[in-house]
Parts: sequence; C-alpha cells; structure tokens
Amino acid sequence: MSDESPLVFEPEEAAARHLTRRGLLAAAGAGGVAAAYGLTAARARGAVPSAWLEQLAGTVSVGSNASDPVPKSAYAAVYKQFTAKTGTKLKVNTVDHNTFQEQINTYLQGQPQDVFTWFAGYRMQFFAQKGLLSPIDDVWASLKPNFSPALQAASKGLDGHYYFVPIYNYPWAVFYRKSVFKQHGYTVPKTWDQFVALAKQMKADGLTPIAFTDKDGWPAMGTFDILNMRINGYDFHVRLMGGKESWDSPKVKAVFNQWRELLPYYSSGALGLTWEEGAQQLVKKQAGMYLLGSFVGQQATNAADHADLDFFAYPAINPAHGQDALDAPIDGFLMSRKAKNKDGAKQLLKYLGSAAAENTYLKTDANDVGTNKHASQAHYNALQKKSAQLISSAKHIAQYMDRDTRPDFASTVMIPALQQFLNTPTDVNGLVKKIQQQKKSIFGS
Repeated sequence: MSDESPLVFEPEEAAARHLTRRGLLAAAGAGGVAAAYGLTAARARGAVPSAWLEQLAGTVSVGSNASDPVPKSAYAAVYKQFTAKTGTKLKVNTVDHNTFQEQINTYLQGQPQDVFTWFAGYRMQFFAQKGLLSPIDDVWASLKPNFSPALQAASKGLDGHYYFVPIYNYPWAVFYRKSVFKQHGYTVPKTWDQFVALAKQMKADGLTPIAFTDKDGWPAMGTFDILNMRINGYDFHVRLMGGKESWDSPKVKAVFNQWRELLPYYSSGALGLTWEEGAQQLVKKQAGMYLLGSFVGQQATNAADHADLDFFAYPAINPAHGQDALDAPIDGFLMSRKAKNKDGAKQLLKYLGSAAAENTYLKTDANDVGTNKHASQAHYNALQKKSAQLISSAKHIAQYMDRDTRPDFASTVMIPALQQFLNTPTDVNGLVKKIQQQKKSIFGS
C-alpha cells in the first residue's frame, strides 16, 4: 500500500473517509487531532490497519529467526535495552530458524516486518538486487567508524549501497571436549591423515568419532565448504558458489571422494538428527569431535561443560592452501523494502550496530564474537577469545554455502544433493552431473 493510499472507513466514519496514512501521522503530531477524525472509532471497528496504528504509537516490527533459547534470550535483552533507551516499542515475531530460512523469499514478497534478522554475503545481495530490501546508507554514515573495511564490504549490495548491519559472527571449526582428549591421550590433528587416524582410534575406544547431523539440510554444507576450500582453495570455492565453475569438474569430484573417507566415522542415523542432537552427543561425551559453528556451545548449558569445550581449525589437505580459510558467517539485520516505520527501523538499526548492543547480546550468548571494533572483550570466555583469534588470523573467510550462493540453488539443489550423497556415496559422477544440470537451469550457464 502506497503512502498516499486512502483508508476505507464505514459510513459512520465519514469524517475520516479521505484521511491518508500521511494525514494520520500529521494528525498524531498535532496533539491527537486524529481522534477528532474518528480514529478511535475506526480503530475499534478494525478499519485502520494495525501496522499504521503501531507506527503512530512508535512501534517497530521485527522478524526474527532466533528461535533457539540462548539467542532468543540474548536478543530479548537487546530489544529491552533499546526500548528503555529510546521509548520505541518493538513487536517481535520469532519463527523457527529453518522455517524462516526456507520461506524467506515468500516472506519478503508478502508482508514482512520492518526489520528482520538475516546474513551477510551473497544471499543479502541477492535480495537487494531483487528490490526486496531498503538501502540504509544514512544509517551507515554513523556506523562506519565502528567496523573494519571487510565488515563494511560484507554489508554492501552489488550496487554499492549498504543494506546490512552486522551484530556478531562465529567460526566453523572442529569442536571437542578437553577432558575427553586428556582421558584418552588424543592430540589435535593438523593433517588429513592425522584426522582420519584419530577418528579410527576414537571408534576403537567406543566413541562416535565425529558427531554429524543433517535432518535440517544445512549442516552438511559446512563439511562441503571446508573440504572444498582445503582441497581447491578459497577462490575456486567462491567461484563455484557464484555459478562460475562446473560442478561436474574433477575438482568437485575430489571433494566428494575425500568426504567419503569420513562417512564410517559419523553419527548413526545422521539424516534424522538435528544439530542440537549432535551437540548433545558431544556434550555427553558420546562423540569425540563435531564440525560446527561456535554456537554449538549453546547446548552446553552447564558451566563446567561449556568450560570444557575447545576447538581446532579443520586439518590441512592440500599444502597449497593449508588451513588458510574457514567459514565465519556474519549475522545481523536488514530493513525490508516494505517497512512501514522506516524512521523507527533506522533508529533500531543504528542501535543494533552499536558496541552497547553487542555487549548486551554477548553477555547472554557467550558463543559468538562481536563485530563492532569498540565492543568489549572483557567478558569474553576462553572459547570466544579463541574464536576471535581464529577469525582474525584467517587469510580467507567464507559466509557459508547457503549464504554464498543463490538461495534457490542452496535449498532446491544442494540440500537434496548432499543428502543423496550421504545416502549413496558411491555414485559421485552421477551426483555431480545432476548438480551441474540443475545449476545451469538456475544460473543460466
């Protein structure tokens, strides 16, 4: 609905029949003149869209994928602080994380909230190109001093405008429990051969060597990403995600063939397990290792268990690339093109990009790393400090497969393709041929 679309009232609200949304705002600013135009009666009858009334009341709507308890509580603390600071109310709609991701395209073309949680990278740029986001260059005019050039670049669309405000990021690495490694005398592997040898030893010791889950579809992407970067390098990985390389090439086949060596060491029934269940295998000392983002720590709710967590960078495979790259996705917020309270949304985005907001968030969710360079690290635990060090020392940082490629390709092609591989790992040639055919139909080449 455009800014000048007239409201439709019943006959008894004739005095307000031609009052536009802009007129409502002007009336509200004139000390409640809106009531004289029958706004109260119209509201009672439901004749005025609730979103407009919320805007008049200084409300910003927020769509959130933070459905897990820890990030949900962390964001709640940030939102509460924002309202206390500004007086602006937030109406938060939290949706299951996976559902939010799978339905994002439909969501943005429907009636999205003013501000919503999302990710940096290709998927943000894709929606910006589709005209589904609002540029926020004016927000970034004040945020620039708070972020590194790399984070600034990650927040821009392909048109050079800013669309994204980061709040934290986190590394993907191989997590383990220090007490388990100490008990069995395990040492951190640096190479692929050492990694496989450790997995064999863990299996002999009665452990599930590598917790692995893929019920939700996306966790397996992390393994493909890191293997591809370790074998073929970051540049090839980025081109592959962007549709500029062939999926049926020998390089991609090498990734799947290398991956196949690990399958005997994975969790039983992996395709029926969620990432949280995999994390519990690690926490309960049933599994020895787990490749995941540092949010794995959300499942270690006991302080002693959390303090016992540690991680190492994925082992090297090709000496030409060593351990120079990793996935370290950046999470944050966007403003929808259809935002109804744009001024309030921009006020919220400026706050979300502040050190104060990050400090508040990370006090509750102590598994991520702040992106604002002025955010305090005084409260960081050992895991956060190590995460920050790993990210800063990486030569190349990827955003994760479902953020670095087109959303339709990630969801409709790669999720079923990776699950097909896990079910039938022997037909790599057939698998990559099918992926390439689908890639051509989506990317056009």
